[in-house]
Amino acid sequence: MALARVNAVIVGAGAGGGIVAQQLAEAGLTVVLLERGKWYTAFDCRKDDLHNQRTSVLGCAFGPDDERYRRVVVDPDGKQRVVVPSDGAYSNNAACVGGGTFSYGAMAWRYLEKDFRLRSTYGAVAGSTLDDWPISYQDLEPYYTQAEWELGVSGDDTPNIFKGPRSRPLPMPPLPPSREHLILKAAAERLKLHPFDIPMLRNTVPYNGRPSCMRCRWCVGFVCECGAKTGTHNTVIPLALATGNCTLRTECEVKEVLTNEQGRVTGVAYFNERGRLEEQLADLVVVAASATESPRLLLNSKSRLFPNGLGNRHDWVGRNLQGHAYAGAYGLMETDTYDDLGPGASIAICDYSHGNPGLVGGAMLCNEFIRLPIHAAMLRPPGVPVWGAAHKAFMRNHFNRWMAVQGPVQEMPVFEARLQVDPRVVDAWGIPVARLSGARHPQDLEVANYISGKAAAWLKEAGATSTWPKLPGKGLSGGQHQAGTCRMGNDPKTSVVDRYCRVHDVANLFVVDCSVHVSNGGFNPVLTLMAIAYMASEHMVQAWKGTGMRG
Repeated sequence: MALARVNAVIVGAGAGGGIVAQQLAEAGLTVVLLERGKWYTAFDCRKDDLHNQRTSVLGCAFGPDDERYRRVVVDPDGKQRVVVPSDGAYSNNAACVGGGTFSYGAMAWRYLEKDFRLRSTYGAVAGSTLDDWPISYQDLEPYYTQAEWELGVSGDDTPNIFKGPRSRPLPMPPLPPSREHLILKAAAERLKLHPFDIPMLRNTVPYNGRPSCMRCRWCVGFVCECGAKTGTHNTVIPLALATGNCTLRTECEVKEVLTNEQGRVTGVAYFNERGRLEEQLADLVVVAASATESPRLLLNSKSRLFPNGLGNRHDWVGRNLQGHAYAGAYGLMETDTYDDLGPGASIAICDYSHGNPGLVGGAMLCNEFIRLPIHAAMLRPPGVPVWGAAHKAFMRNHFNRWMAVQGPVQEMPVFEARLQVDPRVVDAWGIPVARLSGARHPQDLEVANYISGKAAAWLKEAGATSTWPKLPGKGLSGGQHQAGTCRMGNDPKTSVVDRYCRVHDVANLFVVDCSVHVSNGGFNPVLTLMAIAYMASEHMVQAWKGTGMRG
């Protein structure tokens, strides 16, 4: 059944899709925003540590369900298995209004200038598709600023001598420092490092009609019950709806993007909340479903003109899947460091983001989000039993006396680290599921070992009596911060979208999520995605006014 035609249909109400919906609706376009999950509130979500944290820090409660969703994962040795969302191998994937911003930790990092020029800075890396972005930090800087001020970012990165230039400071100050923050700051300064307050998409003072953070322990992986944590569900999506030009439809599973004989997209086919297949016609389509679900949708959208899927003429859709190889260290302290103040993560350094001898890229290092008992039980030192009297004694004596420092290693993109659609396995709607395969580049593990050593040195200077490392495995990345599978570029033969996120082969189709990232930075990627969403939206509106998008 075909519904009334609109100007734009957006697939995914997360960080990218929410911003695009607001920008297009406020420019006067009629918009339908489709989300496969529900619009949750704090009243729907118990602070249940075991339920929310059973597979990932994002909180499985806000992801797809085991009954209807699955994926195929191929191990590096070629063995494959079907996994459901509660299996960690499925990888983090949100399914709710707000997407990952509903329950994330809310770090709001700008990438560094060199992060956009890795190939120029370090040269080619054997076994990697490392390349420069088609945009620079300077191109994106106005949109970083727009995201920080329109959405609301707190913190103070003034002492970070490695950051790119800013046109405006952050709009809100950081939270008062915790005990752990003060200990780590003093240690970093003794080591001649450059500590600073992490930028956060979190209100520290009342801002844009929302209150300030109440510093509870249930932060990352949970919904913010007072609304201080900034997501698209409590900022741009309500603004889009308030225009009267935007309609949000939840519990809608998109099957394919529709095309005509002229090679333009005409809308999408989706199953509504009752399981009925419908067609939403539109002048332009924006795919913003995540770096795993967006390529899956494009690959499932086959036609006579696009037999291998939309945007996939040169076999780049689904390639270069990246996440972050997290590396760091844990340390046991002689005195109490835990003061039960959320969100926990607050202090960082960028001294090892670049310029590491013999290595490509690096990572920022910061303290971790507040530690719940379930985390402590899983992250105990080597030799501590997993259960029994000795385990209880360790938890009782040391829960308040340890710290973690870690960072997301800037991974090397690999052509064979990829997402395909499986030829045999389908989901509850009969749609072919994602098939994940490949492995990390060896460089990632070298950088991770180096970063882990630097984290341990920081903890020892802070007073740790013993440390133990946190290191990634060799398998496929993408567990969280998925990126790279529809990369942007100037050459259609080696990229999927152009610098404004428009699919090279299709004039009225855009991809606006982390799949467009050429490389994933040594930082949480959400603010970069948000900046790209503002930039791409501006281009869409300009093209629309020039009639370039109308069929």
